[in-house]
Amino acid sequence: MPQDPFPRASNQLPSARRGPLAYTIAALVVVAIIFASASGFYADFLWYKAVGYTQVWRVQLVTRGVLFLVFGLLSMLIVLSNVWLAYRKRPVYAPVAMNVLDQYRTTVDRLKRLIFIGLGVASFFFAGSSGSALWRTWLLWRNSTPFGVKDPQFHMDVSFFAFTLPWLQALLGWAFSVLLFSTVAAVAVHYLYGGIAPQNRGQRASVVARVQISVLLGFFVLLKAAAYWLDRYALALKEGRLFTGLSYTGVNASLPAKTILAAIAILCALLFFANVVRRSWTLPIAGVALLAVSALLIDGIYPTIVQQFQVKPSESSKERPYIQRNIDATRAAYGINNVQVTDYRATTTATAGQLRNDAQTTASIRLIDPNIVSPTFRNLQQIKPYYSFPDSLDIDRYNVNGQVRDMVVAVRELDLTGVPSRNWINDHLVYTHGFGFTAAYDNVRDADGKPQFAEGNIPPTGVLGAFQPRVYFGENSPDYSIIGAPIASAPAELDYPDDASANGQKNYTYTGKGGVPMGSLFDRIVFALKYKEQNILLSNLINKD
Repeated sequence: MPQDPFPRASNQLPSARRGPLAYTIAALVVVAIIFASASGFYADFLWYKAVGYTQVWRVQLVTRGVLFLVFGLLSMLIVLSNVWLAYRKRPVYAPVAMNVLDQYRTTVDRLKRLIFIGLGVASFFFAGSSGSALWRTWLLWRNSTPFGVKDPQFHMDVSFFAFTLPWLQALLGWAFSVLLFSTVAAVAVHYLYGGIAPQNRGQRASVVARVQISVLLGFFVLLKAAAYWLDRYALALKEGRLFTGLSYTGVNASLPAKTILAAIAILCALLFFANVVRRSWTLPIAGVALLAVSALLIDGIYPTIVQQFQVKPSESSKERPYIQRNIDATRAAYGINNVQVTDYRATTTATAGQLRNDAQTTASIRLIDPNIVSPTFRNLQQIKPYYSFPDSLDIDRYNVNGQVRDMVVAVRELDLTGVPSRNWINDHLVYTHGFGFTAAYDNVRDADGKPQFAEGNIPPTGVLGAFQPRVYFGENSPDYSIIGAPIASAPAELDYPDDASANGQKNYTYTGKGGVPMGSLFDRIVFALKYKEQNILLSNLINKD
């Protein structure tokens, strides 16, 4: 046969031969990524196992996995269906004015399978990750039970606001994201293949493009209507300047505004759906403009006017019934709604021996306020700068010599900011726990006005008896402490300062049962990845014990 004088260039790229080394490296990278992602789950499992709650961890893991798959697959299906439809119904011949996109179309056609798969994987992963983060909201809604109490405005069980409303709002957020991404992807495909041609003087969109975009935008605006409707209920949870919940402005301005906006949004959605058979974008665009102006006027400016000119001049009378709602709800929440309130009429005269009858009550009158005495505790009982007390102390009762006494109490916790030399070894292997418990009688003070301590000092001394003074699991403990040592080795953890010791401190080795074993190489790798700390893996101070 005669040779073709005009050979056609092949669109196929030359295939590069990949050797075993490339496949091995790729496999190792994939394994490393999977292991790094799973390290956090395994570390959490070890902690749940240590406290006997692996069932809780299992429910959490399964729930997150199922939500990841459900949200990921639904999102991928919706996005890819819209992209496939836009590509499948593309014009056979692109308009002449669109020839500038020929190069991009050629590139996309060559890589269309890879792009399609990549788009699906990306939408699956990101939507699945977002859905997985909703596991708490899902479990609360799935296991919700009625409270048996209805709110005064909507007359709905309070469980709706605690469990159902957050889940519905989360679903709306997901649906908004998927529809927005699908719309952008469909518009991009239509524009690339000539289905949308803004520069044309005649028809600027094909029938398929107009129908698909109209339906997507219609559903988007319909979701906005649902969001406005749910916002009505969300007003009951809104935190205001005076109280939480519906206020006068919320009931008389914001609530009607949300209802009107929901109706307008439904009308706008119908206009977009009607555009399937019409050929004009005028009415849908006008509807969106009406919705935007209405949102500004009746949901923005109007409530502000009501608040400024109706509520503020007579706020006490306007807000009184809504403040009372908040008070009633608070009392019901704390279980004190049935308490009978009576006015106390104070008397200024007393009879002989009257105080003698109240001797036990007056002896219990608190002289020390736990909310303001913390600085005094620090000055008298902190001992070292790497110990600390909370800003607000606690009240407890103890039996002292057969008599129950109220005491202001605090735990001497570890505070790493006061460690004289900060480094990884000191923060996690040496300074590992707080030490001691401090208690002062709440109705006794000395001649200088200072508290009288029933328990304090290091080592602990007082009247409360023997107890374990070391605090490994406290409110202000470090993120993690690595403790334990071989039986024959010298203790490495600082226990407490002791001026009588050669090095000025007593050392200790943890002997408790709590915590997670991490001496094996595998566990050290897991925790090194979890805490992003290479010293956990490389330090020779960490061993199998």
